[in-house]
Amino acid sequence: MRKSRRNEEAPRQNGSADFEASPVGLQDGHDDNDTGRRREIRSKYRDLINTVQQNREDMLSPSTDKLTEVLEEANKLFKDVRRAREAALDAQLLVVATDLGKEKASQLFSEGSAFDPTAFAEHLLSFMGLNRLEDGDGGPQNAGAADGYLPRDAWHRLSRRVECCFRTAPSFHYMMGSFHAEPPAPKQRTERQRKAPSKEAKRIMPTQLKKMEESHQEATEKEVERILGYLKTYHQDDPTSPISYYEFVVDPNSFARTVENIFHTSFLIRDGLARMYLDSDKLPCIAPVEEGDIEAASSSSRKQCIISISPKIWKELIDTFEIKDSIIQPPEPHNE
Repeated sequence: MRKSRRNEEAPRQNGSADFEASPVGLQDGHDDNDTGRRREIRSKYRDLINTVQQNREDMLSPSTDKLTEVLEEANKLFKDVRRAREAALDAQLLVVATDLGKEKASQLFSEGSAFDPTAFAEHLLSFMGLNRLEDGDGGPQNAGAADGYLPRDAWHRLSRRVECCFRTAPSFHYMMGSFHAEPPAPKQRTERQRKAPSKEAKRIMPTQLKKMEESHQEATEKEVERILGYLKTYHQDDPTSPISYYEFVVDPNSFARTVENIFHTSFLIRDGLARMYLDSDKLPCIAPVEEGDIEAASSSSRKQCIISISPKIWKELIDTFEIKDSIIQPPEPHNE
């Protein structure tokens, strides 16, 4: 019984062994097929690369599509690519094809942008029906005659062919004529006659202006005399002490009054009633002129200068000279 059982188990073991070995054999067969397919793909990629490199001139020809056919074949092969070696060959082919495509595109662009006027004229004459065998009279062409003649409807034929390329624009005209028109003549300017003032206005206006001038002149003279009085009084109080020009004319309470004081003081200098000089610190000083020296001062040569003052300078003078009160007091209302 044991022997028979052993004999019965043996086929099972052998059968199980055969069953376990069969998948290994199938896997080996699959690997062999995969390896063969990969070799075939690599071989085809190499053939395509060699074809592109050897037939470079044909690939660059604008009249052939061989480069496109190579790329389509490479796309079919790329569907079965599974490993890095095949992918590297595909990339190498793509680089070669890209360089050729770029060069081909540059050639097409240069050929398309080039214009041969002679070839264009030949095509145009052929389209218009140039006959180089007969002259305009229908007789045979001589050696020294023209190169041919155009039929009468040649230009009409050309116009019918090219009219579809142009859109008819509405006609227009220039408002001022053509661009080369002469400029219009300048108009003569007519001067308007001014209305002469009436006799009454002639008599009234000079009288009013004269009165205003006299009143302003009187006011200025009075103000100049008043400022001269302040200068003499201030000088008599301390004849040895120089009078600072800025302390004399600056009014710390009014910028406008300061400007008026400078204006009126200038008349004193002009008429020789006062004089200006520089002290040891090179600062301007003012002093009245004695009555006996007025004529000598007026006859001698004087130097004039222009003084400018602004509110900012006015404030700086007040702070620098520490001016608290004005030497020239404002005029009283009845004096104005």
